[in-house]
Amino acid sequence: MEGARIIMRTDNRIDFETALKLYDMDFFELGDLANKRREELHGKKTYFNINRHINPTNVCADVCKFCAYSATRKNPNQYTMSHEEIMVTVDEISKRGAREVHIVSAHNPNVTLDWYLGIFKKIKTQYPHLHVKALTAAEVDFLSRHHGLTYDEVLDLMIENGVDSMPGGGAEIFDEKVRDFICKGKVTSDQWFEIHRKWHERGKKSNVTMLFGHVESRENRIDHMMRIRELQDVTGGFNCFIPLVYQTENNYLNIEAPITANEVLKTMAVSRLVLDNVPNLKAYWVTSTVNLALVAQEFGANDLDGTIEKESINSAAGAKSANGVVLEDFIALIKNSGFSPVERDSLYNEIKVW
Repeated sequence: MEGARIIMRTDNRIDFETALKLYDMDFFELGDLANKRREELHGKKTYFNINRHINPTNVCADVCKFCAYSATRKNPNQYTMSHEEIMVTVDEISKRGAREVHIVSAHNPNVTLDWYLGIFKKIKTQYPHLHVKALTAAEVDFLSRHHGLTYDEVLDLMIENGVDSMPGGGAEIFDEKVRDFICKGKVTSDQWFEIHRKWHERGKKSNVTMLFGHVESRENRIDHMMRIRELQDVTGGFNCFIPLVYQTENNYLNIEAPITANEVLKTMAVSRLVLDNVPNLKAYWVTSTVNLALVAQEFGANDLDGTIEKESINSAAGAKSANGVVLEDFIALIKNSGFSPVERDSLYNEIKVW
C-alpha cells in the first residue's frame, strides 16, 4: 500500500522504482487507483471512432522476429495493392460513414516513394473530410534510408500529400537490448523519438505504442513509459498510449505461454498512473480481445479504438480482428459494461454521445 500513498501525492510524479512496485500491489486496489485517475480525466466516457485499417503491402525488407505479417517470413502469400485497389476500399468506407483511414504497411523495397505517398493525396483530394493517419516512425525511417531522404524531408512530404497524424507503431520496446533481439535493423529507439519529436514540432499529433508480453520484463515496460513521458513533457504531441498485446502465432519468437489477462490489466493500470501527461489510454481490442478491452475500462483505459472493419497485421499472428466489429455491437458492448460510448474524431474531439 506504500505505492498507493505515493500515487495520491499531487506534488510528486511516480518514479521508476515506485512504478515497478505498482505491479506488486493488490490487483483490485491497483485497478481502483487507475480507474480513479481515468474518471478524473474522462469520467465514464469511453471513446471510439469509425475507422478502417488498410495494410497495402506485406512485402518487407526487415526481419522482425515477432512479426507474422511480413511475406518474407512465415507468410507465403505476398501482395502489394495498387492505388486503384486502395481507392476502391476508401470509396466503400466513405459511403458507410468512416471518418478515419489508418494506413500502415510493411517496408517494401520494390515500390516507389510515390506508391507510399501518392495514395494519401488521392484520398485527401477525393475525400477531404477523411482523416488520414499513416506511416509509422519505422516506415518513415525505412523511406528515409531507402530513398536517400532526411527525416525532415519525408515528414514534409507526408504533410504535403495529406497525412494528418501519425500512428504509434514501430515503438515495440525501447530497451535497446530487447530491441536488438526482436527487431534488429529496424528504426532505433532514439530514431523513433527523433521522428516523433520532429512531427510534433510541425504542430502535428501522433500516438505511441508498446508491444508487450514477449521477452521483455516489467522493468523494460516501465523504462518504455518513462521515455514516452520525457518527450511528452517537451512536445505534448502524443494523443494516446496504446499497449499492444503480443500475438503468439506464426512468428519466430516462439513464446509458448501467452501473457495472462491479469498481467495485461496490471500493465494497463500502471501505464495510466505513470503516463500522467498523456491524456488517453487505449485498450486496443484487436490484440487484447474485445472482452478484455471492456474490462480494461476499469483499469484506466478510456478508449477502445474503433470499428476497424478489416485488419491484417495482428490477425496474421492469431488476433481475432480480421473483420472488425459492427458499430451497433460496439456501442452496446460499451454501454452494457457500464460506460458511456462517445464517438470521437482522430484528434479526440467529441462527435456524438451514444
